[in-house]
Amino acid sequence: MSDDEDAPRTAKRTRIYYGSLEGQERQRMGREAGGGTKGGSAAIKAGIKAGNINISSGEFLEIEDRSASGPSGERQSDVLVEFERRRRARHLAISTDDSEVKGCLRRLGEPITLFGEGPADRRERLRAVLSVVGGDALSKSKKDAESSRPRPQDERQETWYHEGPASLKEARLWMAKFSLPRAVKRLDEARIQKEVSESARTIRQQELHKNLQNLNNFCSQIGDDRPISYCQFSPDSKMLATGSWSGLCKLWSVPDSQLVRTLRGHNTSVGAVVFRPGSTLSLEKSDVNLASCSTDGVVKLWNLQSDEPVADIEGHMSRVSRLAWHPSGRFLGTACYDNSWRLWDLELREEILHQEGHSKGVHDLHFHPDGSLALTGGLDAFGRLWDLRTGRCIMFLEGHLKEIYSVCFSPNGWHAATGSGDHTCKVWDLRTRKCIYTIAAHQNLLSSVRFQPTDGHFLLTGAYDNTAKAWSHPGWSPMKTLAGHEGKVMGVDISPDGGLIATCSYDRTFKLWLSE
Repeated sequence: MSDDEDAPRTAKRTRIYYGSLEGQERQRMGREAGGGTKGGSAAIKAGIKAGNINISSGEFLEIEDRSASGPSGERQSDVLVEFERRRRARHLAISTDDSEVKGCLRRLGEPITLFGEGPADRRERLRAVLSVVGGDALSKSKKDAESSRPRPQDERQETWYHEGPASLKEARLWMAKFSLPRAVKRLDEARIQKEVSESARTIRQQELHKNLQNLNNFCSQIGDDRPISYCQFSPDSKMLATGSWSGLCKLWSVPDSQLVRTLRGHNTSVGAVVFRPGSTLSLEKSDVNLASCSTDGVVKLWNLQSDEPVADIEGHMSRVSRLAWHPSGRFLGTACYDNSWRLWDLELREEILHQEGHSKGVHDLHFHPDGSLALTGGLDAFGRLWDLRTGRCIMFLEGHLKEIYSVCFSPNGWHAATGSGDHTCKVWDLRTRKCIYTIAAHQNLLSSVRFQPTDGHFLLTGAYDNTAKAWSHPGWSPMKTLAGHEGKVMGVDISPDGGLIATCSYDRTFKLWLSE
């Protein structure tokens, strides 16, 4: 390093100027003029003349007016209005159905189509129109059209009924005579239970809950080569019927799970196979003991002596998802995807009721223990309670957000449960006609719900999250989770004596659960 670099550097002093340079220049020019420095003054004048020194002479320029009253402000407001319109357009929900888009344009008074315009262009044009007139313009125009539409004077606000056959009237009278004594018996048993002391009921409830908590897998059996869609115990609790997607229905002995009989007849997936009331108890083996349905709309009747069906029930044009026997065993109800359910009289061998009411397919139905009511659940997310003695819908079950896949009555006669695709199970009180509890039961859609058949002290639910769960009644608290299936649980059932629980699954197996 050199000596110059080693020398300490002197700090450069900064100069601070106050005021404008223009003022300082005027003062300097004044001092030079007073001191007689004519040469300096001439040099400055020469610099000013040459344009190298600029000194203002008090002139000023007006600033452009940007207020809203000026033309520039108007352009700015127009730009802001356009941005707001585009923002509203982005948040508008426009249907992708081209016919619906045309209908909206027609209600707004716009041409439904332009030359060379496609569905996407038409949809964007509707979006642009709604962003200008407002999203509520469609509802207003619809209300105006309805109000201006002439209404017939003879329009009546009352329920309209089909005229049914004489056999339907006879069947309704027969079901009324059948159900009334059963209702009296059920109420008498309820009064007897009410007289039991609170402590005795509590002790019994605790024992039942303890048995539920001790449920374990007793048996697991591969039931078919395809998923098993349904299972049900026989009335004597000694046999289990299963139906699968292969079209086969099988009968298994309980509790050793040995194959007893294979029922062959369906060509498509079996939706349900159910035992007739009195089967294995009072009915002969040669009588009709079972009924099954499939996705092609075929319903077959079976006895316990043959592998072939005894008879076929024809008339369904769409899928039959579920069927159920009336407690009398005389009538068979079928749930169909043509938005209706049907009632068949096996003594007359004919269809006596074709009941509509759902806006989408009916997936499940169940009969009241007395035989007076029928409960249906549909893909429209609604349930309906029907009085079989009058034909009226006496209760509308509204509350589920998705399809209802399973319905069930409680043995007490006034509770019903519905399982839905919204992952919940709702419990309904038929006396107050409202939902009394919503169970956030599973993490996937509920495929099946069942009340304990003797006294209904617990509720069993099966779902597509590969589990089945038991819930206490009353209280609806979780008591036991039955986990073990490797696929969706597609059906559950409880033996009539209350001792066994059966679950069937997409993994082609069924399992029996027993309290140790």
